[in-house]
Amino acid sequence: MQIKQLEEGVGLPLFEQLGKKTFLTEAGQEMFNYSRSIGQLLDDAGEVMESLKGVQRGHLDVAVASTANYFATRLLAAFVRRFPDITFSLDVTNRETLLRQLEGNERDLVVMGRPPAGLTLDASAFMDNPLVVIAPPGHELVAEGVVPLHRLEAETFVVREQGSGTRIAMERFFNERGVHLRTGMEMSSNEAIKQAVEAELGLGIVSIHTLALELETGRLQVLEVEDFPILRHWYVVHRQGKRLSPVAQAFKSFILEESAGVLSPTG
Repeated sequence: MQIKQLEEGVGLPLFEQLGKKTFLTEAGQEMFNYSRSIGQLLDDAGEVMESLKGVQRGHLDVAVASTANYFATRLLAAFVRRFPDITFSLDVTNRETLLRQLEGNERDLVVMGRPPAGLTLDASAFMDNPLVVIAPPGHELVAEGVVPLHRLEAETFVVREQGSGTRIAMERFFNERGVHLRTGMEMSSNEAIKQAVEAELGLGIVSIHTLALELETGRLQVLEVEDFPILRHWYVVHRQGKRLSPVAQAFKSFILEESAGVLSPTG
């Protein structure tokens, strides 16, 4: 009935039935395009009105790299304490999915390592992300002091899957120095790598941000290795030109200005 009323108001057929399938007519396609533009304008108007009110309530949709989850929840918790009426969705996923979400403009903000070069993005670095070599406590290299880089060629490494940010940074680092690592197993998460290293299946390379519990309990050791750590950065990212909601803009500013205090040992 609504379709019929709409067609009567326009004065033209908007749909046509061919067999069991329904298709837009030329007039229907034009009406769809205008409706979509009007919907976007209404959304934009709502965001402007909310921004004039200030950040009081709203929903935040954030995606983070799996390694970033070790601190992202603390940032979100601190932000929500300041704005208790804000709700959020947090998607913890791998780099490949983050890139797809950025390309499709599916999230308000993304927290990730090095942003890709192929997309037009607004990316702001907010924190160092050192990658370190880890070993089980009884490994012979733990007591050797500074380990020469080429000494690692004699060891087996447990590594992240192809395409992950850690794997890309690791391979670039060793290729630039002519060092060839022997990889024994691929893992899809940092937790799996840490457990494999604990089980003495090889050495690993992970972000220092993933190791707080293991270092505190002595279950893993960080090796002193020549030229390490591999220094990377964490970025807050969105598509360039994206009109951030007041909540998303407030959270981005919070990350850039206050993450160091929130994530410090006393924060």
